[in-house]
Amino acid sequence: MMRYGTGVGVVLTAGLLWSFQALMIRQIGNAGPWAVLTWRSLAMVPVLLAFLAWRSGGSPFPAIRRAGMAGVLGGIGLVAAMGGAILAFQTTTIANAAFLLAASPFLAAILGRVILKETVAPRTWGAIALAMLGIFQMVRDGLAAGALVGNLAGLISALGFAAFSVALRWRRIEDSLPASILGAVFAVFAGALATLLLGQPLTLAAPDLLWCAAMGVVTMSGGMILYTLGSRVVPSAELTLLSNTEVLLAPFWVWLIMGETASMGTLVGGTIVLMAILYNAFSGMRRLAPV
Repeated sequence: MMRYGTGVGVVLTAGLLWSFQALMIRQIGNAGPWAVLTWRSLAMVPVLLAFLAWRSGGSPFPAIRRAGMAGVLGGIGLVAAMGGAILAFQTTTIANAAFLLAASPFLAAILGRVILKETVAPRTWGAIALAMLGIFQMVRDGLAAGALVGNLAGLISALGFAAFSVALRWRRIEDSLPASILGAVFAVFAGALATLLLGQPLTLAAPDLLWCAAMGVVTMSGGMILYTLGSRVVPSAELTLLSNTEVLLAPFWVWLIMGETASMGTLVGGTIVLMAILYNAFSGMRRLAPV
C-alpha cells in the first residue's frame, strides 16, 4: 500500500509532467491542432491499455466495459478538453491558456449542481465568484491582444474536463482511467475526421510526429498513470491543489526556454484564479481534517 507522503510526491510528479505539454506543443512546426490531437491520442492508447491490463492482472477491457455510459460521456468530454487545450496553447499565450484551464474544478461544481443536483459548499461558491473575476480579466486582456480564439478554446477545454469529471460522478466511478482510454480512442477518430473535413493534412513531418509521440507516451500517459496511483491515498481536495503545479510551471518553462512573457492583465487574472483554487482546496482540506 502506497503511503501518503509517497502519494503526494507521485501527484506532484504528474503535475510536473503535464506542465511540459505546452512547451512541447510550441515545438511543433506546421501541424494543425486536430492532427496533433490524433497522433498524440494514438500514442496514449497502448500505454494506458498496458497499464490498465497490468493493474487488473489480465485483460483491460472488462474494466472499460464497467465504465458504461458514464465512461462514454466522460470520454467525449475529454476529447473537448484535449482538443481545446492544444488549440489554446497554439493560439494564445501559455500563461493565459494555463490559467483558463485551471478554472475546470469550478465549472465542474456548477455542472454538478445543474445536472446532478449536487450541493455546492458556500466556500466553493465564493471561490467560483473569485475565479470568474479572474477569468473575465484574462479574457478581456486577450480580446485586446487579438487572442479571442485561444481564450475560447481554453474555456472549452476547461468545460470539457469539467464534463468529464461530472460524468464520472454521475455513476460514482472512482477510477478515471477506463474513461481516459475511451477519451483517447474517441480523440483519434475525432481528430482525424476534423482534419479531413477542414481539408488539413493528417500526415506530419518526422519531428512533429516525434513530439506528438513523446507527449502521448510520456507526459500525458505518464501523468495520468501517476495521478491515478496517487489519487488512491491523497484526498480529492488536496489532489486539486497538488496537480495545479501544472498551471504554475507551464508558463515558467515557456518563459525559460522560449522567452515568452505574459501580459499584466493575464498575470493579474491568473493570480486571482490561483487564489480561488488555493482558497477552495485549503478550505476542503480543513473540512476533511480529523478533529
